[in-house]
Amino acid sequence: MKSYLVAAVSGVIFLLAGQVIAADIDAGKKKAEEVCSSCHGVDGNSPVPMFPKIGGQPRTYIAKVLKDYKSGTRKDPVMAGMAAALSADDIENLAFYYSSQSGLQVKR
Repeated sequence: MKSYLVAAVSGVIFLLAGQVIAADIDAGKKKAEEVCSSCHGVDGNSPVPMFPKIGGQPRTYIAKVLKDYKSGTRKDPVMAGMAAALSADDIENLAFYYSSQSGLQVKR
């Protein structure tokens, strides 16, 4: 039983490591500067309250949201237009880049 658990955990780690390695943080930063920075900021910490702060959000969350905008599952005319031009690699690279940034603490 223990060997099954070790094999399962090893498989999950291998799978997750492969996904992270496949993303290119430099390409994500470049795409963020070109496409996303005017609203979300280069580091994902928009100074404008109406635009979400995405710096430091989980990689899987950022990728899912972008894919949902691209597919039309999630509705927003501006983000749908932005996401429509992104390739699958762009989405993964952006998600990897923004998730690696520091999120600003929200003042309450």
